[in-house]
Amino acid sequence: MAVPSVYAGPPAADESAATVPAQSRRPPDVRARITELRLSAFAGHRRAGFPLGAVTLFAGPSGAGKTTALAAFEALARLGGGAPVPEAFPDPAACVPERARPDAGGRRGFRIGCTADGAEGPVRLDLAVQAEPEPRVVGERLTVDGIVLLETALRDPARRTVQAAWHTAGSAPVTRAPFPDDRLGTALLPLRVAGKTDGQRRVLAAAEQMVVALRSVFSCDPRPDCMRTPVPTGSGRLLAGCDNLADVLWRTRAECSRRHGLLVEAVRAGCAGPVTDLLAQPLSDGTVRALLDRGDGFRTELARLGDGELRYLALALVLLTGPGVLDVDTPGEVPDALRSLTVLADGFDRALDPVQRRQLLETAARMGERGHIRCVAAVSDASWTAGVEGVTVVHLEP
Repeated sequence: MAVPSVYAGPPAADESAATVPAQSRRPPDVRARITELRLSAFAGHRRAGFPLGAVTLFAGPSGAGKTTALAAFEALARLGGGAPVPEAFPDPAACVPERARPDAGGRRGFRIGCTADGAEGPVRLDLAVQAEPEPRVVGERLTVDGIVLLETALRDPARRTVQAAWHTAGSAPVTRAPFPDDRLGTALLPLRVAGKTDGQRRVLAAAEQMVVALRSVFSCDPRPDCMRTPVPTGSGRLLAGCDNLADVLWRTRAECSRRHGLLVEAVRAGCAGPVTDLLAQPLSDGTVRALLDRGDGFRTELARLGDGELRYLALALVLLTGPGVLDVDTPGEVPDALRSLTVLADGFDRALDPVQRRQLLETAARMGERGHIRCVAAVSDASWTAGVEGVTVVHLEP
């Protein structure tokens, strides 16, 4: 897969140590976040490495591999959350490069990886996954500063385990043990490493940074048809398809007036007609529906809005809320200051008019600058993003 160019917006003034006084520089960002996606051999991608900024847009025509890149990111996030390989890759054969030939044992696979930055610096994770004849992890490597902290390898194809070795730096420099071949070994390390030596503590810190970064991912693809009907009240956590948007509004409007006010401002900028409020109304059957308050005593049901308005509203809600509202399995033991939610949005500009997509991108850039929410999305054309600072555009070609 060709990557002819990567464009990032102009750097902020405080990124230059030569021109900014030391007392005015920002402190280093210690939030765990994925800063690079590597598709060494994955579907149509070969030897591809994609930098991921606060807002990253994969741009290109149909067939360029935009959706594939986001699917790879989502699969890594699922592995980081403890999902088995078949769940992370529902169709593993589709991830194998088309021209990849099986070995003598009929095995084919793919290679994928990422880098998580944070308090421990850049931590690299690289995986070799066998897709056929059955999906399994056949190799994994976790490294920091060129030091291999964890390495696994498939020694006996007849066994459903891999041999794992991790850095100890104690009386024995390396500890070895079998790991299951259908899980991410990095996610299992906190259960296996005691943390008694400096080496073990370094392994734990690197693994936890990677896992926190991967678990803090929310894949979002609003489905307007499902957003138009009233929904039962539930957890108040937004689903990936935004089907339960009315239930989430019922909760967020009461819990956080400031963020709700920002959402109303965004909706006012992207929806037709006057908008003074966005609210949820309980119905007699126990369900709740969402309404736009027009300010003159008239309210419009979301069922009357067009697909573009509904997608715009849902994506604005996602960008302005956070992990406490979105249906993500965030690590509860990690302080908010060490977490950065990443929103994945395929077809970011789908059904949106020029004003809506520009407003959404500027909202994403503002939230990304604060560091709490990052966005990785796919668009067919990125020419309309010019002038929005803090946006990285990765141009792909078939």
